[in-house]
Amino acid sequence: MNQVRIPRQRAIIDRRALAETLDGIAAKGGADARGAVVETLRDALDAGRDELRRRLADKPHAGHECVAGHAFLVDQLVRLIHDHVVACDYPAANRSQGERLAILAVGGYGRAEMAPQSDVDIAFLTPTRRAPWCEQVIEAMLYYLWDLGLKVGHSSRTPDDMVRMAKGDVTIRTALLEGRYVWGDEALYEEARRRFWADVVTGTERQFVAEKLAERNARHKRMGDSRYVVEPNVKDGKGGLRDLQTLYWIGKYIHKVRSAAELVDIDLLTEQEYRSFRRAEGFMLAVRCHLHQITGRAEDRLTFDLQRQVAERMNFTDRPGKSEVERFMQFYFLQAKRVGSLTGVFLAHIDEQFAQKRARQGLLAGFRARARSVKGYRVFGGRIGAPADDWFRKDPVRLIEIFRVAEAEGLEIEPATMRQADRDSRLITAKVRNDPRANALFLDLLAGRNDPETVLRWMNEAGVFGRFVPDFGKVNAQMQFDMYHHYTVDEHTIRAIGLLNRIEKGELAEDHPRSTRLIHKITSRRAAYVAVLLHDIAKGRGGDHSVLGAEVAEELCPRFGLGENETDLVAWLVRYHLLMSATAFKRDLTDPKTVEDFVGEVQSVERLRHLLILTAVDIRAVGPGTWNSWKRQLLGELYDVAHERLRLGHMHRGRRERVAARKDATREMLGDDAALVERHADEFGDAYWIAEPEDIAALNLRQFAAARRLDHDLSIHCEVYPSRGATLVSVIAADHPGLFYRIAGGIHLAGANIIDARIHTTRSGWAVDNFLVQDPLGQPFHERDQLERIETAIDDALANRIELVPRLAKRPLPRSRARAFDVRPRVIVDNEASNRFTVIEVNARDRPALLNRLARALFECQLIVHSAHVTAYGERAADTFYVTDLLGEKIIAGPRVAGIETALLEAASDQRQAELEDA
Repeated sequence: MNQVRIPRQRAIIDRRALAETLDGIAAKGGADARGAVVETLRDALDAGRDELRRRLADKPHAGHECVAGHAFLVDQLVRLIHDHVVACDYPAANRSQGERLAILAVGGYGRAEMAPQSDVDIAFLTPTRRAPWCEQVIEAMLYYLWDLGLKVGHSSRTPDDMVRMAKGDVTIRTALLEGRYVWGDEALYEEARRRFWADVVTGTERQFVAEKLAERNARHKRMGDSRYVVEPNVKDGKGGLRDLQTLYWIGKYIHKVRSAAELVDIDLLTEQEYRSFRRAEGFMLAVRCHLHQITGRAEDRLTFDLQRQVAERMNFTDRPGKSEVERFMQFYFLQAKRVGSLTGVFLAHIDEQFAQKRARQGLLAGFRARARSVKGYRVFGGRIGAPADDWFRKDPVRLIEIFRVAEAEGLEIEPATMRQADRDSRLITAKVRNDPRANALFLDLLAGRNDPETVLRWMNEAGVFGRFVPDFGKVNAQMQFDMYHHYTVDEHTIRAIGLLNRIEKGELAEDHPRSTRLIHKITSRRAAYVAVLLHDIAKGRGGDHSVLGAEVAEELCPRFGLGENETDLVAWLVRYHLLMSATAFKRDLTDPKTVEDFVGEVQSVERLRHLLILTAVDIRAVGPGTWNSWKRQLLGELYDVAHERLRLGHMHRGRRERVAARKDATREMLGDDAALVERHADEFGDAYWIAEPEDIAALNLRQFAAARRLDHDLSIHCEVYPSRGATLVSVIAADHPGLFYRIAGGIHLAGANIIDARIHTTRSGWAVDNFLVQDPLGQPFHERDQLERIETAIDDALANRIELVPRLAKRPLPRSRARAFDVRPRVIVDNEASNRFTVIEVNARDRPALLNRLARALFECQLIVHSAHVTAYGERAADTFYVTDLLGEKIIAGPRVAGIETALLEAASDQRQAELEDA
């Protein structure tokens, strides 16, 4: 793209010395001459790559120099091979006009940007088709290149072929756009170049831009459609190298520029923007080179397991609150963000140029529509712009105002004005941040009724957001090094604000029915939006981000103009924004103590409403698939019981009333089989009737009655449970020690993940266990053969027909990249969370059949599991068990608790997993 000076070229490859060596081999001749040539060239290739590897290790950010060095190395090899083939293999003393050959580098090789494992894209140009000498030389050259182990993409065309094919294929046109003369007949190359620009490019500029932008949009969609995905593709991802190359292609195609630097000369980029362009490009090229060297292949995806290695190679180090890999990825995303800003400004300028050209050439060429004025801003063609270059300098509060007006009026911001805002964002000082008018405008934008998400993203791209709210600037482009969060903190936050806006407008009523109703009942919608903005504001500070974030909220809310009550509410919401999800997903909601503890923290219906809404948008904004009907159901259940307790001051129904009501509801669901309730009700204790909803109770009673009638010792039933987004697996068997862990093992062997389990024992000694399971992608099992596979696996596990431990250990994790993370097992034994049970929570790396291993450890500790609740956060699993000893009592004794902790830590450890796999 730009000419890069390559220092000490002969240390990479000395073409003159190699040419003499090859001449010497040819002069000796012999049967093995070709093999000697290949060996000599291979040694030169390996030595050149080693030299470039050393240089990158010494200067790990020198991306431009590394890719130019690899292109230079291949150039010299191609030239050597060409000269050797023409001189020694197919010499022709008096070649005709048709026996000419030009070699072009195209694509990335044409730009002189080659990562260590990049393909070598070559175009051979010949004056005519099927010239025997040319075909022989081309074939011989390709065999040499292949023998060197290079991945070669090649074509052989005449100038006529080139023009015809380029006209019909934008990919070929783009490759030739970057065509670079390497060797051979230079006059032939110049003829082809002249014809390409005259016959292909001229008159097709608008079509090329449209096709490249459509291609870019399709690529973004394929790659996740965000530049903030936490495993980005350095080459093809949004904000990556391909986006920078697209700018260059468009600029070159329309304005015939030969390098990216010339984009400044034609006013498509400023000098400062060009420097940003080169800085971002150089960093990403360096990252790509490191990826290729680490993996030994053309790897462009910055996966979790590679991020740490690249961070180390590029000399990033830990800082308080941020690991080396988080600092590296934050820098990466800042570059990707800059690429996005450049792309937006650049393309808008191109669009304007085309529009001006259309206006000059059209029927109304002499007519100029007048811009209107909105609050002093110029509005034309759906875009708002600053009326003068010193507009923001005269009053820096306007840097906030323009975004507020754009959101309120549904306008885009002119590219030139975005450029101004970016340039002048440094005018936002403490005086502007504390200006009441600026804060009122910001709050109106944040809680805007139209599309605050998009406008806040523009504000962030222009650098205004982070300067006006410096705490937000600190989390700009900050990734969270885990497999749960899909986006950087700033992108997650802005997405959550957009989701809140969509819920308020009723656009997500199907997925969020309660939140859609409740958002119109809260007393302060401003508090709701500010809480979403601030809920993760303190991430990366080295402490509990919820506690630190509440302190930030207490400082910022008064500045934004919120009253004392609103400030207290926002600070509380930020402090406890994880409370509702932790309670719903990790605790037994049928245990009265769970509800009492939750209500004790929440204390008001207003807080409860806000907390449900914040929890919903926070989970959904984590990434695709993180919100599902299972989570909606659990959060809804917790909201309903907590709302009843807060509204009435007590639970509306005591234990006896709740059991009676559940039995009545079950009778109604059973219809003609209602008598089953009377026949078997005494078998099932009160705990069962409180824990199980009436639809599962009805199913269990029918299954239990059928098993008793048929005198079956084991009954297994599987069916899809749509309201929970899972598959229900009900197992009725003669109760015996270890039953739970064996059932769990069978379910895991069938390829299912357990997300919830309720374990009951009837008075006559029958186990009635209900499991909710999903596939590895978080979806229910639907197909009959899948359900039968689960039933068979459980049956085999309980009958001891299979060896559970070795078979489970060999099951691969659905996401093996979890090994890239350091997740130390942690066990918490809590005797305060329930009045009847000891609650044990185990946090560990997610792995095959973790629940089975933990359940077995509990069995070996002589504990009875009454319910289990399983939550996965990417690579980390959090499994919670409600247990008693064999006498139905809590585990209080210190030595006993310590023994349980030790057993569970061993079961959850990576070392134990490795031992099982080896066995």
